[in-house]
Amino acid sequence: MLEGQPRVREGGGDVTFVNRFTTHAPDDEFERVFAEVCEFMARQAGFLGNTLLKHAEDEHSYINIARWRDIECFHKALAHPEFEPHVARLRTLSTSEPHLYRPRLVVSAGRGEQR
Repeated sequence: MLEGQPRVREGGGDVTFVNRFTTHAPDDEFERVFAEVCEFMARQAGFLGNTLLKHAEDEHSYINIARWRDIECFHKALAHPEFEPHVARLRTLSTSEPHLYRPRLVVSAGRGEQR
């Protein structure tokens, strides 16, 4: 496969959790509570990292993109007895639309790209 060419992935392996939040609380409060949830998740086996994005035009919309080593680690983290108290506060500040995805196509920038 050539450098920078799309790579199709088969099932299994890492998963990406995408959660769209609509907030009804001040940004700083939502982001503080979200950071507390992230601290908990970062201590869980198989957690690879996450990014919280705020919509550029809709002030009440956020997207969280979290990567996990595999689906089993993700589900184990959700089943952890300390998970519910961490996320309960977040639920008082927002509604969410969570979804779990497996990679299918990965595209990397070519070597000649200038940034």
